[in-house]
Formats: sequence, C-alpha cells, structure tokens
Amino acid sequence: MKAKEIRDLTTAEIDQNVQSLKEELFNLRFQLATGQLENTARIKEVRKSIARMKTIARHRELSANN
Repeated sequence: MKAKEIRDLTTAEIDQNVQSLKEELFNLRFQLATGQLENTARIKEVRKSIARMKTIARHRELSANN
C-alpha cells in the first residue's frame, strides 16, 4: 500500500491494518520455518507496509500534540 493511500485512511483503520499485517507476518515466518513459503519477498513487503503505517500514525500523533 502506498503512503498516499495510507494517509487517506483513518487512524483506527491504520491500527486495524497494522494488526492484520502483523498476523500475516507471523504466518509468513511460520511458513518460512516449516519450509512451505514460496514467495520470500512477501516478508519484506509486509514489514515495510507495517513501518509505513506506523510512521504515518506517529506523524499524526505528533502533529496533534503541537
């Protein structure tokens, strides 16, 4: 998901997406450990998406405090 698309979401939606991505990341790591993961690049994509969402959420939090 692009940063522009994330900025259009509400903070609650971002938090919900982060939780679902964390679950997906857990499942991907589990598949990697058991040798069932076919697309290893997906782990990197999910981690970056989580980071983008957390960054935008933190930026909003800091902007609200000013």
